[in-house]
Amino acid sequence: MEEARPQVLGEPIDPDVELHGPTPRREPFAGQGPVVAVVAAGGAIGAMARYGAGLLWPTADGTFPLTTFLVNVIGCGVIGVFMVLITDVWAAHRLVRPFFGTGVLGGFTTFSTYAVDIQRLVDQGRAATGLVYLAATMLAALASVWTTANLTRRVIEWRTR
Repeated sequence: MEEARPQVLGEPIDPDVELHGPTPRREPFAGQGPVVAVVAAGGAIGAMARYGAGLLWPTADGTFPLTTFLVNVIGCGVIGVFMVLITDVWAAHRLVRPFFGTGVLGGFTTFSTYAVDIQRLVDQGRAATGLVYLAATMLAALASVWTTANLTRRVIEWRTR
């Protein structure tokens, strides 16, 4: 015979819930350690690559920040290809997306340097260049991710015929 369970007026009781004994304590981020670790490792790799690009192709004060612009546009293009591949083609391991998408490409592309570059241009009396950079980066990054995602889908479609 099933044991009677206490009931609050008007409240349904889930028969799968154990009402007797302590409720197990859940850690808020339980199981997230591997995800945090791969995002951190990927972010370090991406940030070092961006830093290396800045060392190889430095931007002179008061000029259009071409290196950061290209890093952001190229990074967005790679994100477009990557997202199509891992969503439409491959059944990727659960840590691939956080490592490469969030970590590597998130560390490679940079909103903070973009914002600092704009502020520096304005502070140096080059507000027009800063506005061009602001708009050009946004438009080129969006166009890059859209174009590469669509081209990747077309290539996949063409190869599967």
